Amino acid sequence: MPGHRRYPSDLSDARWSLIEPILTAWRTERRGRGLDIGRPPEHSRRRILDAILYVDRTGIPWRYLPHDFAPWETVYGYFAAWQKDGVFDQLNGVLRRQVRQRERRRHEPSACVLDSQSVKTSANVPATGQGIDAGKKIAGRKRHIAVDTLGLLLAVWVTAASVSDNAGGIHLLSRVAERHPAVTKAWADTGYRTKVIDHGAIHGIDVEVVRRDPDTKGFKVLPRRWTVERSFGWLMHHRRLARDYETHPHRSEAMIKLAMVDLISRRLTGESTPNWRDT
Repeated sequence: MPGHRRYPSDLSDARWSLIEPILTAWRTERRGRGLDIGRPPEHSRRRILDAILYVDRTGIPWRYLPHDFAPWETVYGYFAAWQKDGVFDQLNGVLRRQVRQRERRRHEPSACVLDSQSVKTSANVPATGQGIDAGKKIAGRKRHIAVDTLGLLLAVWVTAASVSDNAGGIHLLSRVAERHPAVTKAWADTGYRTKVIDHGAIHGIDVEVVRRDPDTKGFKVLPRRWTVERSFGWLMHHRRLARDYETHPHRSEAMIKLAMVDLISRRLTGESTPNWRDT
């Protein structure tokens, strides 16, 4: 797109071609409900998404957006609207199915892997939305995620760090069972115990706890569990996720989904995701 300075986080033409149909359908649906009627938008949806990806990738506050993007209020307004209308969920679903098809997998997964990650929060996060993970000695929030066997996001739930893995696992399995009924198997670590296993059985999901050999010393890759650990590593390419900066948990979930959209779209187009060492 000529006429503006390009950033490493900007969408390429190939990546935009994957995403554009969903955003066009969103605009059409809103107009069908009598919304967004009036003068044409001043800023393109592609350039708005570039700005949102810039925030997710660099970790800057919304108010610090470079001036060659749309005003930060406009960008954040679109981000909030797309989160509320489920656009990031749709993008994840469409792109995930394309990756699975390319890998010669069924469109819908039959297995998933569960895990959680506790992170510190910024000063703007309300104290009521935080907690302490006693095991990891972290005060902040906890990200509970479920991924398929390729490491692609199926469900995410952001809570206070004090929420147990058991509670997170139960919530994730309910979401997975509702949205991905073909899933019949799940792997998890020892933090997911009897209650999660019993809840999975209710939904027809066999939950298997992958245990670490107590006699093993040092680092060891554990079967199946490495898949979700790698997914957390992928997400950490986005500096906005190095700490939880979002006032509301559902905005945090949106940032995680957006990061996965960024990663999957690059995977589909064969583009690398440069890390901070590369730049």
